Amino acid sequence: MLTIVIKPLHHRGHEVMALYFDANVQLSNVVKKIKDAKWSRTHQCWYLPCNRDYYRCLCSATGGLVNVDSRLLKEYLDQKQGLVADVTLPVHKATAEIIQQFPLNRHNLQALKAYRNLLVLKNYSVRTIENYCNVFHHLLRLLGPFKVDDLNKDRLQSYLLWLKEHQNCSPAHLHGTINAIKFYFEKVLERDKEMYDLPRPKKPSKLPDILAEEEIVSLFSNISNIKHKALLMTSYSAGLRVFELVKIKVGDIDSKRMTIHVRQGKGNKDRFIPLAEKVLKVLRDYYKEYQPKVFLFEGQDGGQYSIRSAQEVLKAAKNKAGITKTGSIHGLRHTYATHLLENGTDIRYIQELLGHNNIKTTMRYTHTAVKAISKIQSPIDRLKF
Repeated sequence: MLTIVIKPLHHRGHEVMALYFDANVQLSNVVKKIKDAKWSRTHQCWYLPCNRDYYRCLCSATGGLVNVDSRLLKEYLDQKQGLVADVTLPVHKATAEIIQQFPLNRHNLQALKAYRNLLVLKNYSVRTIENYCNVFHHLLRLLGPFKVDDLNKDRLQSYLLWLKEHQNCSPAHLHGTINAIKFYFEKVLERDKEMYDLPRPKKPSKLPDILAEEEIVSLFSNISNIKHKALLMTSYSAGLRVFELVKIKVGDIDSKRMTIHVRQGKGNKDRFIPLAEKVLKVLRDYYKEYQPKVFLFEGQDGGQYSIRSAQEVLKAAKNKAGITKTGSIHGLRHTYATHLLENGTDIRYIQELLGHNNIKTTMRYTHTAVKAISKIQSPIDRLKF
């Protein structure tokens, strides 16, 4: 009896079930008739969408004719379950390849699942869960057969040193890695905090490039696309993080109260931000032309506008305006906060508008505000020579 071996495959941006079997005209004709079955010239196999319904359809169509070997697919889905809440949801191609190339041993896979489950139960944000799991997964796949529970402080410090010296990881990345590791040993395993009190690298004190008000005017004046203008004006006028910007829904714009409702920002916190009148006018013009359905800014095929696309919009706009200062959408957030401070807004209000937990985070904008500093005369200007 023939055997169909089902393998996970990332093909043309989709996760699919690749069907491999010896050449057989009768079997090929049976598979061909299954709904949505397609032939891949690249991989020389038939494939189906990767979900339970299509798997059952395959088994039903080929029942009694072949054996269906799905061990590789099940192993992939089991490994994937440690990283995502729903295995039917797709992952990026790079993630899919990593899962297949570096499968975790049984103990470490269970550790990853327990790790993710506790993050979910503690109601961490989706972004934090994703970041923590990816960082922890990176450590686990390097361990091979070694159990993560047997790691001691010295070995963990060696791992951090390797990330620093051989992977050129930034201090910010190392801080995130330490937080993710400590969560497993201190929260999941409930071990002593002192045991995993890992040394943290000193973060460099860098100040972001701030756009002058004249540059902001030039930026918006040179944008002809109403959608791009609405996107960037909303970003600057509300000081939004990029993931907050693309998550805004049409219903979050309240023109009666003149507010923007930012939902589930950093730390799973909601907040209200004043809606600028100039922005409302542009948003109305944009809405009439594009008619977004759910999200305020949607992609070409609907759904949430991608973070990458938003960053590309800003990059193109800066180039067109001749602005050479570095900075992403987050740079507009820094500029917003700095301009508020320079125009006399109380720093406590700025803290609330930005959604900062700690006033110390907001205080750094006192170093980027220059209007007061620019009024100080340098001693050289008082010299006569």
